[in-house]
Amino acid sequence: MVPMHTHRDFFATFVPLDRKSYFYSIMETKKLNLKYCVFLPIVLVVTIFLWAMPLSWFGIDALTVVQQRVIALFVFAALMWIFEIIPNWTTSLLVIVISLLTVSDKGLGFMCKPEFGQLVGYKSIMSAFADPVVMLFLGGFVLAIMAEKYGLDVTLAKGLLSIFGTKPRMVLLGFLIIISIFSMFMSNTATAAMMLAFLAPVLSKLPADDKGKIALALSIPVAANLGGIGTPIGTPPNATAVKFLAEAGVEVTFMEWATRMVPYVAIMILVAWVLLQVLFPFKTKKLVLELPETKRTKDWQTIVAWVTFIGTILLWATEQWTKISSNVVALIPLGVFTALGMFTKEDIKEINWSVLWLVAGGFALGTCLQGTGLAKVLINAIPFGSMSVVLVLVIAGLVCYFLSNFISNSATAALLIPILIVVAEGMNNPEAANNAQFLSLGGTQAMISFIAVCASIAMLFPISTPPNAIAASTGLVETKDMAKVGIIIGAIGFVLGYFWLTKIFPFTA
Repeated sequence: MVPMHTHRDFFATFVPLDRKSYFYSIMETKKLNLKYCVFLPIVLVVTIFLWAMPLSWFGIDALTVVQQRVIALFVFAALMWIFEIIPNWTTSLLVIVISLLTVSDKGLGFMCKPEFGQLVGYKSIMSAFADPVVMLFLGGFVLAIMAEKYGLDVTLAKGLLSIFGTKPRMVLLGFLIIISIFSMFMSNTATAAMMLAFLAPVLSKLPADDKGKIALALSIPVAANLGGIGTPIGTPPNATAVKFLAEAGVEVTFMEWATRMVPYVAIMILVAWVLLQVLFPFKTKKLVLELPETKRTKDWQTIVAWVTFIGTILLWATEQWTKISSNVVALIPLGVFTALGMFTKEDIKEINWSVLWLVAGGFALGTCLQGTGLAKVLINAIPFGSMSVVLVLVIAGLVCYFLSNFISNSATAALLIPILIVVAEGMNNPEAANNAQFLSLGGTQAMISFIAVCASIAMLFPISTPPNAIAASTGLVETKDMAKVGIIIGAIGFVLGYFWLTKIFPFTA
């Protein structure tokens, strides 16, 4: 006869004694089955359908075979990122590989023929792995790793908490305000990379099951993206808008832009603060960050870490005066710390390489959209000239928002604004039938400024903006959570932006 304890051990090997763990394993299995048995087949069917349909089905005259493949790849990536069937960085890598094989000038011979349409240089797709923004990410991660290693992050986070108290919701508001202000004067990506170092010790003090962690992590991209709207130098789409407005004879000064857009940013930050608390409520009632005693406060390495950290932030903040790109500045800490032996081969393992690959995939997809001419074809396919002014504004804004979720905000603005300036000049003609309506809605200034706003509120996916990817690097934010916040912020920002610039606070009476 088999002893009773043997039966118990045999049963335990198959059924965990911890009921919570057992239930969790069952739920995870069901989630995997849903992904692979339901979502994956749907994604593959939709992708193959778009890939195989005749060009005439799309209803776009200038569409080529290569551009059709990019559309299919575009939808494939979006659905895979939304459902997270496989890790997001894996999807990004697949995007790069499939792009190289099917739409590049060095892809499969029978698929990459000149008669199929404009092909993309394979080097430009591969260069996504070493894009300047990817290098900025790399430098930001190194800065965050060294800040943690030498205790800088805890000291800085404690300083921030002392300003906004110990209530988690006030700490969240503090992060939103500080990040948005920094983003008005320096690179959004640099701001997000810097704030990641401040946020890490705060997150470590919250329980693992506290949803407030997600709110704090998402405060980085939300505030960075919204804050950049506030000034002409806050984000490249703003600068592009001001540049083309000036070329069209419409001068918009720094103060004219700021006095209209800073209040808009303030309202959106308050909206984001309420939204993040509603979707991801804090379980913790009090957040106390105790600064641990350290024996390295007077070490030369710690002094170097502080000087390098502060110097990097100052260079980021003064980019418009020093003319040193924030992407170049980000590599300075890497050079200093490795040369002095402070950043070792063990520290290299701490870099979140999956996030770098995730961002690279997004850049490669953007390269394909532009390199094949698809983005321009899609924009030109919209008959702006025959639409009402309101419809032109809404359609142009939606196109800008949609594109900005997949290609860089800067590229979207550079692509759309020159076209819309021409449309605006046509409507600005006194003989135009819709001239009176156009002027009553703020004219050229309102249209182009609104497009710049639409580029900045696009934040659905980790690849939508570098700050989004930085938030994803915390490991706390799922794509569905980011998309949920992104679509609500985008919808509110879109509607508010339209009425703000055309009715509430237009550039022209």
